[in-house]
Amino acid sequence: MIQFTYTILYVDNVAETCSFYEKAFGFERKFMTPENDYAELITGQTTLSFASTELATSNLSNGFIKSERGQKPFGIELGFVTENVEESVSKAIENGATLVEAAKQKPWGQTVAYIQDPNGFLIELCTAMG
Repeated sequence: MIQFTYTILYVDNVAETCSFYEKAFGFERKFMTPENDYAELITGQTTLSFASTELATSNLSNGFIKSERGQKPFGIELGFVTENVEESVSKAIENGATLVEAAKQKPWGQTVAYIQDPNGFLIELCTAMG
């Protein structure tokens, strides 16, 4: 059986990115290499990881499209469930996130907001379904 265990985001500064996610969302650091080019955060069942753009470039001979703050986000998002979307959005913005879409209640009752992290990655903050 295949199991989804982690997502890796390619970032310019792994340590600063970890610090943002720790302060903004309360995640704990699981591991960081001595070179600060790779790190993992404890987020629940799935690990959120970061690799430096230099490390990613060394692994991908044809390169990759870099996420940039202030640009349109990639067609993918990280989804974080929270009891209070507005409070979570405010805390993330205080720590360096950018608001993309303010919190809205969906027809099915879920509250959803979108922000970009300091690297430009899209994050959905939402209440639990059901």
